[in-house]
Amino acid sequence: MRFARAWAGIALLFAIAPTPVRGQGAGTPAPTVETTVEAGESDAEEHRRPFVKNEYDWPGTTFHFGLGFLLEYGAYSQDADSRDQLSLDPGGGIRDSRILFRGRFKTQRPFSWSIGYMYDHATNSWFFRQTGLMIGFPKLKGSVFIGRTKEGYSMTKVMTGYHILTMERSPALDAFVPILADGIKWLGYFPKSGIFFNAGWYTDRLSEDEGFSTYDHQQVLRAGWLPILDQKNGRLLHIAVMARNGEPDNNQLQQRARAEANFAPYFVDTGKFAANHALTTGLETYYRDGPWLFGAEYNWQDIDALDGQHPRFQGGNLIAAWIVTGETRPYNAAGGAYFTDFSPKHPVFEGGHGAWEVVLNMSYLDLDDRAIQGGKVWRVTPMVNWILADYLKLQLAYGYSVLDRFGIEGGTQFFQARLVTYF
Repeated sequence: MRFARAWAGIALLFAIAPTPVRGQGAGTPAPTVETTVEAGESDAEEHRRPFVKNEYDWPGTTFHFGLGFLLEYGAYSQDADSRDQLSLDPGGGIRDSRILFRGRFKTQRPFSWSIGYMYDHATNSWFFRQTGLMIGFPKLKGSVFIGRTKEGYSMTKVMTGYHILTMERSPALDAFVPILADGIKWLGYFPKSGIFFNAGWYTDRLSEDEGFSTYDHQQVLRAGWLPILDQKNGRLLHIAVMARNGEPDNNQLQQRARAEANFAPYFVDTGKFAANHALTTGLETYYRDGPWLFGAEYNWQDIDALDGQHPRFQGGNLIAAWIVTGETRPYNAAGGAYFTDFSPKHPVFEGGHGAWEVVLNMSYLDLDDRAIQGGKVWRVTPMVNWILADYLKLQLAYGYSVLDRFGIEGGTQFFQARLVTYF
């Protein structure tokens, strides 16, 4: 109840908030392609403006602070077979809350820093998220990030969770790729050829006890090409391949995922099994034409199990989105090649209708192979995103999922709502 009252107070503050006090005004279109990058990467987007001043010019560095908060609710309708597989109870709460700090050092070479601190409501604890230093090498068309970050595998995984088109990432990405890692990452983008890449090496020496640390070390490579890049008309074609090589922590691996509902239990789960190596590979492509966006990702994971078997898991998703009100979702080429959220042309708190986006997503994950029977799940999700202002968004989704596990195929309907604030 206290969380509901707190959120009501935050929402009221937003409703009476003045227009932004600095920088790009609310509703001003952002460039359709960004070619700059700072520490924080997808968490450091400049086009979103809060209702308060949050950036300062200090001696030696700039200073920016931000907040993120997700509140959501989910209800379910199961058929008889689904009820035999698992129990789902309606409910909700705080999905995510975090504090963000970042800045740019006043040096000749591009040099920036970021600190992200998140409260994990499941474990009732705080931990560091995107935290580290970014050093630019303009002559080499790239930058190096050192610290805790996204590994760089998959556009959807690189994007901050507040900006993805759906409420949750695909089950395949949740099963195959941890959300964070500690290490070093090189990001590059060559504007003339349209080629981009990132390469990273990570270890768990500082994150051994963190919940996301399921590998002793891993190496990640993602490379792609922009054969179409039309800034004027907002047209863009993105094609990429990626690979991830990892050694499971303590030679134990467990792949599992929910069906795109964070407060629901895991739908598919291999349980823990002995393994000393996992190779994940994938393909992705996205096409943007102004307010329209179409995309597809598919991934395979080949595992060396200690019993001599080599199971292969696989999964991905297809997505189509249309911003009904005509805005274009921006794309950052230099910071990891990803889409981000967009500013509404007519914010609600300035007398407008905000921005409306309709999305259709289809996802699939197969964790059945050889002796391992973790289950198969697919889901179809039509949903609506209402962006009231740069810092406030409402998401409504319906989903239908089929789980094939325990020799049963059970169907589940999802009814989800989420309120998002982020700046």
